Amino acid sequence: MEENLRLTLAVVLLAFFVGYLYDRKEPEEVFPTPGQRSELPSHLPPPGPCTCPEGSSILKTSIPENQYEELLQRRAKEFQKYKASRTSSVLSRLLFALPNSPLQYPIQGYTVRPLTATLIPGLGLYAGERNSYKVSLNVSKGILTTEAPAEGVTVKGAGEKELILESSSLVSLNDLLSKVFYSSTAYHVNTGDLATFQFEDHKAVFPIAIRQPHLPVLYDMGTDISSQVTITTKTFLRYDKLNVLLKSIRRFYRNVPVIIADDSLEPEKISGENIQHYIMPPAQGWFAGRNLAVSQVTTKYFVWVDDDFLFTKDTKLEKLVEVMEAIPELDVVGGSVQGNQYQFVLEYEEGEEMDGGCLNRRNSTHFHPLPAYPQCSLTSGVVNFFVARTDSALKVGFDPKLLRVAHSEFFMDGLGSLLVTSCPDVVIGHQTEPNKDPRYTRFRTPEGNDITYKLQLHFFKNHLKCVRYG
Repeated sequence: MEENLRLTLAVVLLAFFVGYLYDRKEPEEVFPTPGQRSELPSHLPPPGPCTCPEGSSILKTSIPENQYEELLQRRAKEFQKYKASRTSSVLSRLLFALPNSPLQYPIQGYTVRPLTATLIPGLGLYAGERNSYKVSLNVSKGILTTEAPAEGVTVKGAGEKELILESSSLVSLNDLLSKVFYSSTAYHVNTGDLATFQFEDHKAVFPIAIRQPHLPVLYDMGTDISSQVTITTKTFLRYDKLNVLLKSIRRFYRNVPVIIADDSLEPEKISGENIQHYIMPPAQGWFAGRNLAVSQVTTKYFVWVDDDFLFTKDTKLEKLVEVMEAIPELDVVGGSVQGNQYQFVLEYEEGEEMDGGCLNRRNSTHFHPLPAYPQCSLTSGVVNFFVARTDSALKVGFDPKLLRVAHSEFFMDGLGSLLVTSCPDVVIGHQTEPNKDPRYTRFRTPEGNDITYKLQLHFFKNHLKCVRYG
């Protein structure tokens, strides 16, 4: 019974396979002509005006009327330079794979070093029978070369921007196409070119990324936390709180390096093993101190803390480092201050060129949980207690023009560069006693001029029309 069933099934499968081979036909060449194709755009349309969220500060109102037009023109000029040199590229052009093309070519991942001849992988022609086959390749920022052609293949333009190959043999033509090289003719560390590949009425364009490889910059993680992180802080007229912070650090981390940036009016001496105390000119400000402290870090990561924080048994720096090491793409991992995360999401629309963009900071929210660490969540910015990758923070920097109230501005400048997450299970304490130096409040509390200046800074520096701090 079972053998008969197997035999019947085999006969059915054999009949199906024979029928498939009988009915199968070689596909015909059906290539749409250019006239049959719709016109394709080369770039995405420019963004329209962005919408300012309710409650936004309209930044142009912070600019004196007699300065506005001149400042607007200067901003527009700088923005054009920024776009041309830092954000725009020939590789931003939209490329389309046209239907039923007989051309084969690399659509992604072809990267060359500047001024270096590099084989173009995957070039090929797959067309029906012809008396002769002729293809051309064109580039704009380099030259094309190939090996000496075999008999029956003609080559024009070797060593030039346009290379033409022709042969009566498709096999010979494809063999030579597999040996075509591209080389840029001008040195640039990060640019690109577009190659046009054509056969009869069929044209394809593919990108060539021209990049100088980076030298790796590696940090020796050592064997314990003291060789992995440096604790950094900025202090001003709060030595009583700073000393409490240092005492709490040494209770749990005896050997972790500590760097202090100090712009107090009358500096006091801070000493101790593995403590670096840098004296700044008086009242240089919050972000200037951050820049100084982080610039002296030699470990892979640094921990940022305020000078009135307090290490507790729940301040487990190892947990934050573990997350950073497990997910190397991360740049910042925040903890919580007495259970408060203060995380926020930045929503940014570019807007029109002359008006500028719209920025909305939505507090107490995040994008979604961090894979593999569900207690953590991906967000745009975190509280003043965080572990950061040293090289990532140095690339973004802390704008020293911001003297007093500043924190989220670091994450604003790093939007699109910094990948940030928040892990509330690592907690630091906060000293609640009032500051003893009466001069502190006078310097610390922002005046109306400081707030206006910050809005003016966002208007020009960040090319914003409006900003809302939710």
